[in-house]
Amino acid sequence: MDTLEKQIAFICQAQRLKSVTREAWTSDGRRESTAEHSWRLALLVGLLAPSFHVDVEKALMMCLVHDLGELYIGDISAATRPDEVQKHMDEERDVRRVLSLLPDGQRDYLLALWQEYNSNTTEEARLVKALDKAETILQHNQGKNPPDFDYAFNLEYGKPYFSFHPLLKELRSLLDAQTAARIREGESPTEET
Repeated sequence: MDTLEKQIAFICQAQRLKSVTREAWTSDGRRESTAEHSWRLALLVGLLAPSFHVDVEKALMMCLVHDLGELYIGDISAATRPDEVQKHMDEERDVRRVLSLLPDGQRDYLLALWQEYNSNTTEEARLVKALDKAETILQHNQGKNPPDFDYAFNLEYGKPYFSFHPLLKELRSLLDAQTAARIREGESPTEET
């Protein structure tokens, strides 16, 4: 199989992320897919990355591969408090599986990029990790969610990731204010009988 055929085989397999649903709802009440989340994360990173000292191309590619581990096992919501070690091992197995379709050089580069994101030690990884959490919170606040949706979860979700840059601290304050507004919207006055 030549390089192009391998790349297309990978792209065909990666399309499955369009069908993996998350615990986030769109503004019209439909569950969001992992692919939709990754696209909007890339858009957010593309907009904000110029304010950081990062390799923008690397950060954008990191956005596109950061959730490849959900391709076969699906999204496991942080709200369920999963076993993080087991979740990471399962996701890495699945990332290796899908990347095995690619030519060696691309496979190794994308695996290293996925691992870098998860280790959260580079400026690119730290930015993408923080904005991954931000995009999720934005979607929670923007979505037409079920009546029992737990907006209070947003107030603590990923908070430590926002501490390394003033712009991220400002973003976090904005997100928390939006969440507080959604919580207030959900409160209805006690009805008198």
